[in-house]
Amino acid sequence: MSNIVHALTIAGTDPTGGAGIQADLKTFQEREVYGMSVLTSAVAQNTQGVQAVHHLPIDFIEKQLDAVFQDIKPHAIKTGMLSTVEMMELIATYVSPDSIPYVIDPVMVSTSGDALMEESSRKVIRDTLVPKATVVTPNIPEAEILVGFTIKNEEDMKKAAKVIVEDLGATSAVVKGGHLDGKAVDVFYDREFHFLAVNRIETKDTHGTGCTFSAVITAELAKGKSTLEAVKLGKQFITDAIRYPLNIGKGNGPTNHWGYRLQGLPNQGGNNNESNNTD
Repeated sequence: MSNIVHALTIAGTDPTGGAGIQADLKTFQEREVYGMSVLTSAVAQNTQGVQAVHHLPIDFIEKQLDAVFQDIKPHAIKTGMLSTVEMMELIATYVSPDSIPYVIDPVMVSTSGDALMEESSRKVIRDTLVPKATVVTPNIPEAEILVGFTIKNEEDMKKAAKVIVEDLGATSAVVKGGHLDGKAVDVFYDREFHFLAVNRIETKDTHGTGCTFSAVITAELAKGKSTLEAVKLGKQFITDAIRYPLNIGKGNGPTNHWGYRLQGLPNQGGNNNESNNTD
């Protein structure tokens, strides 16, 4: 067991387990990667929405980061909910795609529509963290905030992905198409365009899809996969997580982190024949 791969998630919580750090750690485990976590915000939320948020003191977040890096250096890092400028400026000192793959899930608004990022933080994530990212994984509302224009169709998605890479400085970006009508198409850009298209499943159980998708990418990058391969595996995994809902919760239910097992397939994700409403 000397070659254990480990990944770090830096994010907020979800006490009902469908999103945030809890979803990330479940996903790392399913991908056979040892998961570590640094808590940024304690969030009182469930499938119906966010009730309260408590941001941890910045010095305590730094102590958590130091505790990890002084003992077990991660093979890949992802960030989710980073609500304040101070959090982002701190994280920027720990990440560099040249040394450790870094995935940004730019969590700005919850599935239920609650704002999770301060207005002042939006410019900082664009200017400070996105240029350090191996891959950025925004949904359409998040991509609109990052690039500053409305996204109405696939051409707009292509334009947004290109801006995130060529103007904002990320190594690659995947703009997720779950908010548009029709077939669920994600646009991945790494100086070349790649399209991940599947048929849509109409479901309300999409809580935590963005966290889970980006966590798979992080786990696969930690294993040494290429970014394109990691994104494809993320797409496959989240498709099965949506295809086999757990049917729990009174609102937007969580995805099924062991959905891929119901396909009878090895732990490499499912197939591409169904939907991915990744948010």
